[in-house]
Amino acid sequence: MADSPLARWRRKSLRFRLTALAAVALALAFAVSASALMAVLGRSLTDTVDETTRRHAQAVRAQADSGTLTDPITTQDGTIVQVIAANGRITHGTYGADRLVPLLDARDRRRALSHDGAWFLGGEPYGIPGPLRVVVVSGDEGITVLAARPVAEIEKSLIVAGRVLLVGTPLLVAFLAGASWLIIGRTLRPIAALRKGAAEITHTARSRRLPVPEARDEVHSLAVTLNDMLARLEGAESRQRALVSDAAHELRSPLASIRLQLEVALGHPEGQDWRETAEGVLEDTMRLSRLAEDLLALARLDERGGKLARNEPVNLEEVVRQVVERYGEARMTACEPVVVRGDALDLSRVVTNLMDNAVRHATGKVEVALRADGELTITDDGPGIPEHDRERVFNRFTRLDDGRSRDEGGAGLGLAIVRETVRAHGGTVHLEDADPGLRAVVRLPPAA
Repeated sequence: MADSPLARWRRKSLRFRLTALAAVALALAFAVSASALMAVLGRSLTDTVDETTRRHAQAVRAQADSGTLTDPITTQDGTIVQVIAANGRITHGTYGADRLVPLLDARDRRRALSHDGAWFLGGEPYGIPGPLRVVVVSGDEGITVLAARPVAEIEKSLIVAGRVLLVGTPLLVAFLAGASWLIIGRTLRPIAALRKGAAEITHTARSRRLPVPEARDEVHSLAVTLNDMLARLEGAESRQRALVSDAAHELRSPLASIRLQLEVALGHPEGQDWRETAEGVLEDTMRLSRLAEDLLALARLDERGGKLARNEPVNLEEVVRQVVERYGEARMTACEPVVVRGDALDLSRVVTNLMDNAVRHATGKVEVALRADGELTITDDGPGIPEHDRERVFNRFTRLDDGRSRDEGGAGLGLAIVRETVRAHGGTVHLEDADPGLRAVVRLPPAA
């Protein structure tokens, strides 16, 4: 099946299409301009002939009214003049003018006088090649002066001008189309440079950037935007590689522990306490399960790109109470009703992760407070975190030295999940000194 003209047109290069459109637009503009020019030129020349002819007619009328008119009438530019008396006879005329038949009959003369304009008249019946422009003026005692002038020169001038435009316009369109081809090519050159730069970026040259043109135009903005995108992709790839590396490192420890316990049990079955072995393997398996759940939660957050899985009204007071009730050492100091928009399961995970950290490090008490403005605080009386580390602990797989030394410590993903989830809900989270201990402060915007 043959391609349609539109499909073939779309496959043409952008440079060709822009040049073709520019050439067509120029051709149409020049055609309209040439038509208007010819019309204006013809009108102007005709008005000039009419004005000259009218001056001759008025001069002859003045002479006839004053009685100084001579016969034959002389004109310098070939204007034909007839003076017609009230009885319709031709009394005076220029040399060679018809003395028997007026250029216009009585009815046409009356119409011309009533309209006060010039008339086109064929000159062949009077032995004059080409059309004439006839002007009629009236004088005293009922006389009428007819003045006519051939307009063949106007037609010749218009023909010459038309030929010039007919030849010159296509040449001018071709010249401008060539100039447009060169200008569009130079304009698109930065885009070609962007394409070449993009082709050179591979998995072995991730840090390369696209060339940015000097001109502060749309191509410059496009190059800057693409470079920003490449930087974000590079950062995301780096974070993903770091996540995979850290996850592999975290997985090695429990897997190695499970393998070691099983190898020892199988190597010395007679002296092995299988219940103790099962408990150790179960503990390591639970660590693997928690790590897998945390990695899955982070993967879902990254996949959504900071967007919520569900955006519905959530009674934050109920979520906080349900989580806190699972911890016997925690108590609610304030729990004011507040409704936020988001995902109840994700918010429950936020509270759970913060409670796990507080309970793990607390020495005696954990206090939870929820205010009506959406501020949630969880305070423990543990050793706290140095100020210079309070922001760092929100990074993935980040654990402080004392956290690493605890067997029950996590993989360093809990606070990272908390921050990502709170940000997705439009809120903020930070840690501050509780003197003694540490306070986690979460602020979520209440639903309108």
